[in-house]
Amino acid sequence: MIVERMRRLGEQPWTRDGALAVKLIVVSCLTTIVVAFLGPSTVALNVGPAGTSLLPPWFIPVAWGRQIGLPLSEWVVVPVLWVGIIVGAIGLVIGHRAILHGWRPRLRRLVGLGIGLNLATAFTLPLTSADVLMYAAYGRIQRQGLDPYSVTPAEIFRQSFDPVLVWTERPWQDTPSVYGPIASASQWLANVLGGESMHDVVFWLQIMSVLPFIIVGLVMIRLARDDAALQTRAALFVLLNPLLIWSVVAGAHNEALTLVFAIVGLLFMRRSAFITGIFIGLAGAVKVSLVFYGVAMVWGYRRDWRKVVALCVGAVIPLALLYGLFAPQALFAASRNTGYISAGSWAPWLSSALAWVLPDPIARSITGYVGVIGLLVIGWMLSRVLPWGAVPGAQVPAERDPLTIAVRTAVILCTAWLVTSPYTLSWYDLIAWAPLALLRPTRLDGLMVLRGAALSVAYVTGRTVGFSDLMVDGVAFVVRDVICSAIQWYVLVAIVHWFWTTSRQWPTVAFVREGIAHLGRDGAADATAHPAPVVRNWRRPTN
Repeated sequence: MIVERMRRLGEQPWTRDGALAVKLIVVSCLTTIVVAFLGPSTVALNVGPAGTSLLPPWFIPVAWGRQIGLPLSEWVVVPVLWVGIIVGAIGLVIGHRAILHGWRPRLRRLVGLGIGLNLATAFTLPLTSADVLMYAAYGRIQRQGLDPYSVTPAEIFRQSFDPVLVWTERPWQDTPSVYGPIASASQWLANVLGGESMHDVVFWLQIMSVLPFIIVGLVMIRLARDDAALQTRAALFVLLNPLLIWSVVAGAHNEALTLVFAIVGLLFMRRSAFITGIFIGLAGAVKVSLVFYGVAMVWGYRRDWRKVVALCVGAVIPLALLYGLFAPQALFAASRNTGYISAGSWAPWLSSALAWVLPDPIARSITGYVGVIGLLVIGWMLSRVLPWGAVPGAQVPAERDPLTIAVRTAVILCTAWLVTSPYTLSWYDLIAWAPLALLRPTRLDGLMVLRGAALSVAYVTGRTVGFSDLMVDGVAFVVRDVICSAIQWYVLVAIVHWFWTTSRQWPTVAFVREGIAHLGRDGAADATAHPAPVVRNWRRPTN
């Protein structure tokens, strides 16, 4: 009955109306902008007074001890943002369906709208996550001549007043930096430009988030050249993606700064392996999670050992210089993130169950190992079901084009990591959405929307300050720890089901024999071999 109703719903004309999709996305983004413009609240950060500065973020200020404007409570702003996120997710789905049914809007208008929405979002207060305040704090520590990898903000502001560090929030004030040297350099530069004002420092950090995000979107559209459907898809999946605008831009996270170097590197994959290596090395100097793109690029060049060597040499140069000479301590900082389990992921259910019979550290450790095994299993399954479709400009079949292989492999590895990692957040999804924009439509598109919407809704109440106990221990617990975690489990089960229903016709003996023979030929399982059939006409999904 439910399946039949969903089928009938999908036949309604409005479910593939591109103009309606754009309107819903705009409404979603405007909801975020309005809530942020109303000023500091339980969901909007307090970045301190703007003083005489005319720089963003702009908002209705606090003056003379009272709020000018509407002092909205958590019971207003939280549900409003939840509705805004869901409306945006619906718009994204409708836009996706509209593309499948031939919607081809004027690309320049779509790009202009996307850039405008991103800039407008970045020029208001950051929302729901205080990470940007910690970026500012680490830059402030550097300006004072100290090491942010060993000195925490709390160690300074507990001893003396600091006009920037005083605005940081729990729970990360006692945590040293875990970011690479380029990220640290951006934090230092924002403090140099922003001076003694947290407000101005945050603005420059917002700029360092939104501009790389826009560049990523423009590069993906450029890579989709000469294919109107793919360019529209790229614009929708990145620049106009309300889930990414909400999670990356509205939160001023540095995920876009992390990704932009790797995405620019993709531009050079068909021209110069060495230059590609330079860019992936720069990406690794922001965050080590970009190792997945490095592996994907190596896989794309694997048939030409000279290009593999050139890629590796190019990558080593910035990594050696930036980590070896300028910030060797940053190389080990990321290891501090291991062992964390985020609420809203699949992991708390397993960890809590294990904790009934095992000590908590052992339960967490087992959960981490399950995540690693899941990464390998889900990655292999995705490699078997994702169809092939050459990225525009390929001069050889898709299965032999380095750029196509790298893009497809990046989707496989990044998606597998996102859905199996015990610690996962909605803004991490950018690294999968960008290359996914260049693939042909599959059911993975819908699963990414579902996953991202659930995590985005869950972390509207992500801050640990300002909320009442009823909101945190009641509503937020149900939304994040029950509903969102259940959806993350559903995404995992859906991928397994997708693989099972696609591959069940394979004879078991022949499949094993095929795998053994393949190992014998290449010495390792080829994640891009034996692909699903190429999708020739992708106006309608085939998987």
